[in-house]
This record gives sequence, C-alpha cells and structure tokens, in this order.
Amino acid sequence: MAGTMPEPRTVRTIELHLEDMAHHGAAIGREDGRVVFAEYGIPGEDVVVAIERDRKDHSLGRVVDVRTPSPERVDPPCPYFGVCGGCQWQHIRYEHQLLLKQHVVRQQLRRIGKFDDPPVSPTIPSPDQFGYRNHARFSVDGKGNLGYISRPGHGYRFIRIDRCLIMHPKINEVLGRLQGKAFVKHQLMVRYGINTGELLVHPDVSAIDPEIPSGQRFYHEALLGHRFRISASSFFQTNTGVAERLVQLVLERIAPTGREVVVDAYAGVGTFAAFLAPHVARVIGIEEAPSAVDDARVNLDQFDNVEYVLAKVEQVLAKLAVRPDVVILDPPRVGCAPEAIAGVLLLRPPRIVYVSCDPATLARDLRKLVDGGYRLLDVTPLDMFPQTYHIESVATLELAVE
Repeated sequence: MAGTMPEPRTVRTIELHLEDMAHHGAAIGREDGRVVFAEYGIPGEDVVVAIERDRKDHSLGRVVDVRTPSPERVDPPCPYFGVCGGCQWQHIRYEHQLLLKQHVVRQQLRRIGKFDDPPVSPTIPSPDQFGYRNHARFSVDGKGNLGYISRPGHGYRFIRIDRCLIMHPKINEVLGRLQGKAFVKHQLMVRYGINTGELLVHPDVSAIDPEIPSGQRFYHEALLGHRFRISASSFFQTNTGVAERLVQLVLERIAPTGREVVVDAYAGVGTFAAFLAPHVARVIGIEEAPSAVDDARVNLDQFDNVEYVLAKVEQVLAKLAVRPDVVILDPPRVGCAPEAIAGVLLLRPPRIVYVSCDPATLARDLRKLVDGGYRLLDVTPLDMFPQTYHIESVATLELAVE
C-alpha cells in the first residue's frame, strides 16, 4: 500500500477475522457483534485493522497487517494503491475478483431484493485487466500537477499521479506530456477512441502543448464495427472491450425476430439502438441529455426505424402510445426513478432487459418489477471496471402474469 501521502488518522487498531465482502469493496468482520468494514482485506483472512471512523452501527477502517493471508492475495502493482481511491481490489487475484463480483451481486439481490435464490451467472471477464479505461478525469493543483484526490481516510487530498495503470497507454502519454505544466481550471479530461485512435482533451491545452489535439467538440469510438460520435459531455462506457460484450449480451437477451418494438430507455448516444435497428421493427429511444441526443441522431442516421425522444424517462415512459415488446433500462448509478418503474409496469412489455452499474439499486428495482408481475430469469455481471469493486450487470425479466 505504497503512497506519498501522510498516514490517515487512526482511532484505534483491532484484530479481526474477515468473513465476507461488502458491495462497496471493503471486507467485512465483526468486533463483538458490531460490523467492521475493512478496506484492502479479503474474506477468510486474519488481519489487523486500523479503525478510522466509528459510526452508530458500524466502523470503517483499513487493513494494516495481514496475519493469515488469503491464497487470493497478490502484490498490487500500482505505487499509489492504498492512497489513491480509484482502485480498491488490486491486492486480489483477478480470477477471484470475478467470483467476488458474482457473490456481491447475489448478496445484494438477497439482502435488498429479498430474492431467496437469485439466478446470478458467472461474471464475464474484461479482456484487459489493466490499461482498459478510455476516459480519465484528472484533478489539477496550483502548480500544474495532474493527479487524483486521495481516499477518504487521507482527507481528500490531492496526489500527483505520473502513470495510472488502469488507463489506456495513450491517456498516460497525454498525462506525461502535460504533467507539471497543466495550468488549467479545476480538471483535465482525456477520452480516447481505442478502436479509432481519436483523442478528446478538455480544456484546450494548445497553448501548453500544441502537439496534443485538444478542445474538440466530440470524438469517435467504434463498437463491433459501428462508429459512434461522442460529444465531450455525452456518456460512453469506459471499457471498450467489455462494452462490446455488453452490446452482444443485450442482443442475446432480447433475441430479436424482426417484429419487435423496443423502447430503449436512458438511450445515450444510441449504443444499443444502433445494433437493434437492423433486427427489429422499431426502436424508440428516450434520453434527457441534449448532447447525447444530438450524437444519437448522427450515429443512427442510416436507420429509418429509430426515433428519439428528448426527455426524462420518468416523464414520458408511461405516456408512450404503444405497447413495446421489450424495454431496455440502462439508468445511472442511482437506478430508476419510481415513476420510471411505474411506467414500465403500466406498459407491461413481455420482456425487460435492465443494464445496471450498481447492484444495490438494481436489487431494489428488480424487486419492484417482480412484485409488479415479472419473473427474474437471469442476472449476468460483467467486469467493466477491473481492479475496482464496481460491477456492471445485465438482468433479464419476462412478464409472468397478465
């Protein structure tokens, strides 16, 4: 757990046996029955934990000594690990990370969703365990340095980062060229099209390094051969290789026959619509971000069976004048608004495919959908974010009662 920051404040230290893994990436132990969340631990280990915060019903801390290491423990390759808050699981063998993510999804479905035996498939791995991220947002200090904000226990301080192991090498190249001279306001954003070779760098840094293309309105990325325009403010998945597998999985779960009407809620720049359009009768995309809708209209221009609605999903879903065969839900981390779930239940599509980046809000929403008459067929985690606790999942439901 190397780093350049001072040691975080420690309230006290305790010896602990770690029993489980929490959905936010810390291992779980108990001190006289009280739950302790221990960062950088692995279930099954006996450890010494430095407690950083005691709260009413639990404590938060970090592992500072491992008395009985797990066979799944490895040496983290990053010198900032344990100080930078970006990665939480570099100390865990990658294959075991995949098992833990499946376990966490299953546990959230049991605890929050109240599913007795949730149908959770094995986690689909990332083709790249490091160097996979196509999007970076670096903080800047007053000296032109680029870096990240440290983990909470270190007081949210700035730490200079000279190379981030989960970023694509091209992003690290930009980082290296601007490090120490990035006199810009607030943050530097770098996005890279792994399949196109295009960069997007904001803000404009041409006065600092004219050889770095910067200040662009948009860049392009390609998934499975389809080219997408992505504006600077539009969302796009950060792991291109897993994004391609995600698209394939959603299509597999829909199994289009050519006759379907599909509602693509939280449709973004048209990622799913572009691959569905050739295989279904009609796609209706709903998206609230104007930049993403503008991108989608470019990305989907070749299809005459796709229409986009610029609005919040919860405001328009229930008002659609059509009963779709499939609804795709791909909300942000907070999950679907209650009105969006109510809209789905009013439309009652025969099939729902729910794409989630948070197992807790997924479990909450799946329970509402199942209580509303749906049967949960499968939840498949995908490792969109290796070395971190974050989990992408695809859940498939079918209408059980009419």
